[in-house]
Amino acid sequence: MAEDAAIDYSLNNPDTLTKYKTAAQISHRVLETVTGWCVEGEKILTLCERGDRLLSEEVAKVYKGKKISKGISHPTTISPSSYVTPYTPLSADVEEASATIKADEVVKIQLGAQIDGFGTIVCDTVIIPSDKNKDGIISGREADLLLATYYANEVFLRLMLPPGLLASGSDEEKKKAAAEKPPTQSKITQLLEKVVKSYGCNLVESTTSWLFDRNEIEGKKRIVLAPSEGSKGEGIPEVGEVWGVEMGVSLGTGKIKTLDNRPTLHRRTAVTYQLKRPSSRQTLSEIVKKFGTFPFSLRQLDDERAAKIGVVECVRSNVLRQYEVVADKDAVAVARMLTTIAITKNGVVRLSAPPPPDLSKYKTEKKITDPEILKILDLPVAKATGTKNKNKKKKKKPAKKAAEEEEEEEEDSSDDEE
Repeated sequence: MAEDAAIDYSLNNPDTLTKYKTAAQISHRVLETVTGWCVEGEKILTLCERGDRLLSEEVAKVYKGKKISKGISHPTTISPSSYVTPYTPLSADVEEASATIKADEVVKIQLGAQIDGFGTIVCDTVIIPSDKNKDGIISGREADLLLATYYANEVFLRLMLPPGLLASGSDEEKKKAAAEKPPTQSKITQLLEKVVKSYGCNLVESTTSWLFDRNEIEGKKRIVLAPSEGSKGEGIPEVGEVWGVEMGVSLGTGKIKTLDNRPTLHRRTAVTYQLKRPSSRQTLSEIVKKFGTFPFSLRQLDDERAAKIGVVECVRSNVLRQYEVVADKDAVAVARMLTTIAITKNGVVRLSAPPPPDLSKYKTEKKITDPEILKILDLPVAKATGTKNKNKKKKKKPAKKAAEEEEEEEEDSSDDEE
C-alpha cells in the first residue's frame, strides 16, 4: 500500500501513457481480427470465446516477468442489430448460445485489454458482409446510421477539449479562448442531435461516457447524452484525464428498453459485504482474483453454472454490478462507438479507437449542412507536432469535404491525393 501511494499513476508519469498505449495496441489487433471473423452464420458465443482467448494470448506477450496485473479490461461482446448494450451469451443458455450473425446485420463489437490496471476499451459497428454489400458499398439507411455515428463521434471528441487548449494567435487571444466556458452537457447533446438528425437518426437515450482511472472504468465524472428522466452527467473533461467516450445512434427514436435476457456481464463494486452463502464467497473470490474491478462475463468463470448461482447474492448485496441487456425500443438498428482517449496538453490522444471508415463507400443523399457543426468538424483534435503535421492536415480536409459534398463520388479520392 505504501509503495503504491508513492507511485505517480497520473499521465504525468510517462510509464502510465505507455501502459495505456500497450493495452490499446492489443485492443486494436484483437478488434481487427474479431471483425474479420464476423460473417454470416457464425455463432455469437463462439466469437466471444475466441476473442477472449486472443486477448489473453496477446496480453501474455507483453511485460513478461513484471510483477504487474494485466488482462482483459472488457470481455469480447457481439451485440446484434437492435441491441444497445454489450452482449455475451452463456453456453448454458441453449437458445442464446445458438444465436448466429445474419447477413447485412448491424453488429457492435466491444472488447479491451489492461496493463497494470490501465484499461482501454474499444467498440466498433460493422455491417455483416452479404451479396448486397459484397463490394464494400454501404447505402440507404445503413449508410445514414454509420455516417451519423461517425460524425457525431468526431464532433463529440472535439467538444471534449478544454477551452483554449489548442488556441492560436497572440497571448491575449489565447487567454481569451481559455477563459471561455466549456459546453454544458445539455449543449453537447443539442449539438450532437443536430449531427444525427442530418441523417434522419437519433441519439440513443442515456449514452454515457465515463472518466477512466487505474482499475476504474466508471469514475467520478460522466457525460450523459440524451439523458432519460432522473439521469444526468457530472463533471467536465480536463487535461490529464483518460475517458471512455461513447456514441450511440439509432435509426428510430433512440428510446430504449430492458430485455428479458439473463444479464451475463458484471463488475465488482467498491461495496464490502459479508456474504452468507459459501458459493457466493467462492464466486466472488474467483472474480476478484481474475478480473479485479473490470467487467467480466459469467462464461469466463471456471464453472459457468455455479457462477450463475453464486452471483445472485453478490448482486443483491451490491457487491457486484449487473449490466442489464438493453435494446432499442423500436427494435431498429443501433450503432455504437467507444473510444478511449487521453486529454493531454497537446489535445486529444486516441488511445483505442475504431478504425477510420472509408467514407467514399457510404452512399446517401443526406449530409450535414449546419454551419456550426461544420465549423466544429474543421477543428483539430490535437496540436500538429513534427512529421505528424502533414498527416493531420491530410485527415482533416477529407473529413470536412465528406460532410459537405458526400454526393460527389470522386471527391474523397481526389482530396486524399492532395
